[in-house]
Amino acid sequence: MRHFLIASSFILGLSGFSQVALAADSCGDVTIASMNWQSAEVLASLDKLILEKGYGCNANIIQGDTVPTITSMVEKGEPDVAPEGWVSLLPEVVSRGISEGKLVGAAVALSDGAVQGWWIPQYIADAHPDLKTIQDVLKHPELFPDPENPDKGAVYNGPQGWGGTVVTGQLYKAYDAEKAGFDLIDTGSAAGLDGSIAKAYERKQGWVGYYWSPTALLGKYAMVKLGHGVPFNEAEWKRCNTVADCADPKPNDWPKDTVQTLVTKKFADRAGADVMAYLNKRSWSNETVNKLMAWMTDNQATGEDGAKHFLKENPDLWTKWVSPEAATKIKAAL
Repeated sequence: MRHFLIASSFILGLSGFSQVALAADSCGDVTIASMNWQSAEVLASLDKLILEKGYGCNANIIQGDTVPTITSMVEKGEPDVAPEGWVSLLPEVVSRGISEGKLVGAAVALSDGAVQGWWIPQYIADAHPDLKTIQDVLKHPELFPDPENPDKGAVYNGPQGWGGTVVTGQLYKAYDAEKAGFDLIDTGSAAGLDGSIAKAYERKQGWVGYYWSPTALLGKYAMVKLGHGVPFNEAEWKRCNTVADCADPKPNDWPKDTVQTLVTKKFADRAGADVMAYLNKRSWSNETVNKLMAWMTDNQATGEDGAKHFLKENPDLWTKWVSPEAATKIKAAL
């Protein structure tokens, strides 16, 4: 932070023209990671628009996922920004990156946190009120048949590269789901995971697997998050539940996730005080995100479309994140 204060003091001593020029030069090129889910896609697009139109950055979006993106930021110093970093899924990597001076934690992207876990459809929960926990569900593979092997149950997982996919795989082992008669299904992509839920709902079939909130899909399909039957153990979470090659995971609860914007230290040092002030303030609620994602889904909108829609509809919110000068430029660009 001292670097930013020094830079700010220096900039404030320059003429208005020089100040703008230095801010643009210091920001320069910036790579922003867009994860392959809707809320992360729109947030990356929002950051791109604001950094370009408001602060003169040359911003480029690259595709990423939780595990490879954050690991690359620590080990290679790129990309520059991960707007929606699910830090609870890689606690050791994030902690190491910050302690070694390679990562900087900026704003908490989701102000009220995010929820991950194993879910079942509301209609299954209503029909079987005894199904409250993962242990309860694993007693009934017949209610959640594997479409490829109806004699067994199925637990649906996310695609490779997601932190939640790693945790689900570890919980599958920890709860002895295979011995209970369940297969672990690799859905291959975010679309594949969403499609499996939509298909189950259309047919009113059983479904159990990994998902998270906030999402537009959970606004469309009522789902119930299962309990884990045990209290949260942070040491065990870090030791094994979040480590793919750990051989002996134990049952554990899934904590509410801190979803934070992560910035490489080298970008934070050159970005300029105004840019970092924005990245340290930009935060929105699950309600705001769900509403935006529902609009995006209904209108088949891209992340860029969603970002522009948000900026037009919510000036009272986003203008608090940026400088008055940046707000004027962004409004003009819209």
